[in-house]
Amino acid sequence: MHLITPLLPFLAGWALLFFTADLAQLGWVNAIGQLLLFSVAVCLPAWKTGRLSYVDIGWPLGLAVIGALTLALADGNPIRSLVVSGVYLFIGLRMGLGALNLWRHGAFKKEFPRYQYQRLRWERKGIKNIPVMMQVEALVQGVANMSFLAFPAFIIASNSSPEIHPLEIIGLLLWLGAFAMESVADAQKLAFLRKMKQQGLKHQVCNVGLWRYSRHPNYFAEWMVWNALVIAALPSWLGRYGQDTLWVWALLGVGLAFASRIMYVTLVHYTGAKPAEYFSVQKRPAYKSYQQTTNMFFPGPRKNNTTETEAETPQ
Repeated sequence: MHLITPLLPFLAGWALLFFTADLAQLGWVNAIGQLLLFSVAVCLPAWKTGRLSYVDIGWPLGLAVIGALTLALADGNPIRSLVVSGVYLFIGLRMGLGALNLWRHGAFKKEFPRYQYQRLRWERKGIKNIPVMMQVEALVQGVANMSFLAFPAFIIASNSSPEIHPLEIIGLLLWLGAFAMESVADAQKLAFLRKMKQQGLKHQVCNVGLWRYSRHPNYFAEWMVWNALVIAALPSWLGRYGQDTLWVWALLGVGLAFASRIMYVTLVHYTGAKPAEYFSVQKRPAYKSYQQTTNMFFPGPRKNNTTETEAETPQ
């Protein structure tokens, strides 16, 4: 039973779609697409190689599947459907094609550190059947795409109102700003690494630009991308009041908020900031000092000291 427990909240979110009149078809088709994608791109390679890094291919391509299906099947306002589908396709294809390029150049022959960290978690919990746990882990990612991470797209694209709400514009502008921040952070880190390589320096801490104000500005920006989608979905969710039963309508709203929560937990605790810092502290002598002066996730002014001095031990 403990093997399927991580799947239950996401399966419940997916099942919720079938209590609506207009989202059930999207729910079924998306579920089939996600399961096929994850079976081929993640589960089979993970079983064969013993590496979970293939999630980095399957998860973003699953977002692209959500975007494509929303564009093809949603019956809301065409402009609204086109915009939200375009956002999902852009996010998914950008990361997914990037991961495929890494795979083509051999990067997947070694397990990524964030998935090494997950193995450490399992070891501390006394879990022995690692191959089975890897399959459960892969399915959690796929079922998240089936359920809560698809909610913003499905809810927005089902809205037939021709009027654009100010929150939709705010959400789109926030998404553009978050994407720009993520791109700038990535570019600043790449430039820093190139400079260190030219100078023959290794294991240096990137603390320039946005990295002076957050140890993980790219992860923060990625979280804000999802917050932007949730904000943009609020008018469409509010517009469903009276269309769905009260309890279904309320749970759809909870599901939207849960999408933000899922991404926060993932980007901070699960495969993001804390796993990265667990290894950074070991590789980079100056990283503990960096932790003492710079916020981990939320950007803010530099500090003189802090009680946060090392990365979390895997739980």
